[in-house]
Amino acid sequence: MRNLPQSKIDTLPKTNDFVVKFANVNGSGSASANNMFAKAIFRMGIPVSPHNIFPSNIQGLPTWYEVRISEDNYLGRREGVDLMVAMNEQTIKADIDAVLPGGFVLYDSSKQLSNNLIRNDLHYLPIPLKDICLKEFDKPAQRQLFKNIVYVGALSALLDIDFKILTDMVSDQFQGKEKLISPNIHSLELGYQYASETFKCPLPLKLKKSNKNKDKILMDGNTAIGLGCVYGGATIASWYPLTPSTSVVDAFAKYCKRLRIEAGSGKNKFSIVQAEDELAAIGMVIGASWNGARAFTATSGPGVSLMQEFLGLAYFSEVPAVLFNIQRTGPSTGMPTRTQQGDLLSCAYASHGDTKHILLLPSTPKECFEFAADSFDIAERLQTPVIILSDLELGMNEQICDPLEWDDKRCYDRGKVLNEEELEKIESYGRYQDLDGDGIPYRTYPGTHASKGSYFTRGSSHDANAGYTEDGDIYAEVMDRIALKFKTAVKYLPEPEAPDIKKNSLGAIFFGTTTSAIQEVLDSLAKKGISLDTMRLKAFPFHDSVSEFIDNHDFIYVIEQNRDAQLKSLLKIECNANEEKMISILSYNGVLIAAKQIETEILASLDQAEKTGDARA
Repeated sequence: MRNLPQSKIDTLPKTNDFVVKFANVNGSGSASANNMFAKAIFRMGIPVSPHNIFPSNIQGLPTWYEVRISEDNYLGRREGVDLMVAMNEQTIKADIDAVLPGGFVLYDSSKQLSNNLIRNDLHYLPIPLKDICLKEFDKPAQRQLFKNIVYVGALSALLDIDFKILTDMVSDQFQGKEKLISPNIHSLELGYQYASETFKCPLPLKLKKSNKNKDKILMDGNTAIGLGCVYGGATIASWYPLTPSTSVVDAFAKYCKRLRIEAGSGKNKFSIVQAEDELAAIGMVIGASWNGARAFTATSGPGVSLMQEFLGLAYFSEVPAVLFNIQRTGPSTGMPTRTQQGDLLSCAYASHGDTKHILLLPSTPKECFEFAADSFDIAERLQTPVIILSDLELGMNEQICDPLEWDDKRCYDRGKVLNEEELEKIESYGRYQDLDGDGIPYRTYPGTHASKGSYFTRGSSHDANAGYTEDGDIYAEVMDRIALKFKTAVKYLPEPEAPDIKKNSLGAIFFGTTTSAIQEVLDSLAKKGISLDTMRLKAFPFHDSVSEFIDNHDFIYVIEQNRDAQLKSLLKIECNANEEKMISILSYNGVLIAAKQIETEILASLDQAEKTGDARA
């Protein structure tokens, strides 16, 4: 092994504040090893945020796993890498180029590194991973898998990870499979020993135990949604598998098998149906919900495109339904394993004609759980579809999550449903009559009464009694009443979050996973003497406070992760917001927006405003 040149740049010491990135080949078994690395840091009490960037094929293409470590709880994505674990020959040049000056590159030195990969501003950590595994393990599959564990062991020495945490994790993971525990721990020890004997450990990048994760867990949004559906009373899920939504139903099934099995008989008190396509899936949800069950489906953008006609039916015939859209990059097939916020408009106005749908916009796994449970109450109270807009970043990546809470005394809100006794007292029943002036009519479940409460559910034009009509004026009256219902809806939806409004001249509006970068942006701008107010949207239709926030500021930065500024368009349409005072900050490259991009664009905007004498300066 040739000697690599020493870096000409000293690495400034960093404790609990750096980025480690793993570059692997999909299907190589690296995912569990990389996940072990992130969870070990979490168990040390240090805030950590892993981001899995993977291809849409099964095996062979590049995959990355990026781990942000931040004692200050800045857990959005940070550009630049401090330590690259470069395990993929296909991408090694670009991977090394991504490392910041003074950073480190850990690579498999069983094969000599090419001269064009040597940078004189980096530190190299050569470890003969393949040779170590060839010597220690007989089976080819073991050699490949344990190579990943060996580099985790090496990182334990290099970064000062508590080694016992790693060994305890192995024992927990393979409990009942003792034959797997010993070789995995041996692999960790091989890496730890080699790094300890070869390099000065720990590196200037190191970890120190903290207490920032007390009472917190690591959880992904899709798992939280699945659990929230169980607690929200859902008993039926119909779906067609589609990345990145599949694990929503997987999680629901897992928790149902624990929580929805009838005591004594062992019968399932739930039903999960894999439909032939997304159109059938949403149709089953609507049918089950019309019949009184709590039902949902989960999909992504392409699935929502196929569900448009049925969503219009549920809107116009006023049947509750719950849909989880775990957004990915579009249009068409797009990049199925990359994240985006590109379905905002298509969901807000899904289907043809004049429609509007309830949207819930979670930003954390805890909100995924809460909004999932709440969505069934909202859908039944308002008798309309509710769409929860998550995305791949939130849905499939584990994040630090506050404890999930549930009130066992909570009762489900079934909305305006007439029972047999109530129907008995009514002389005549009209399905779409607005008796309370809030736009929400009364409904019945099939078979509630022997002779009263029945009606024909139709997607064609109807009157207040569900009778068929082609009278345009009557149709308009029904449409006006449904519109009124969406004004009523606001009081049942979570209000936007706008903490500590100081009425600065500048504001920022955002939603969903964009939130992960905002506090870091605010703190960095504050050090430069710049402050702005923020508002995080949690639901659509918007509360009046959204319009008030826009009106009370000279300029608003609208930060979102799509190309066409869909949130900005929605604010213009629904709030009649002045387009000239809204400044878009957009990201649509398929990875989570970074604080650096947001800050850079804000500073550039302010600099330009100062040059032109704009009010924002």
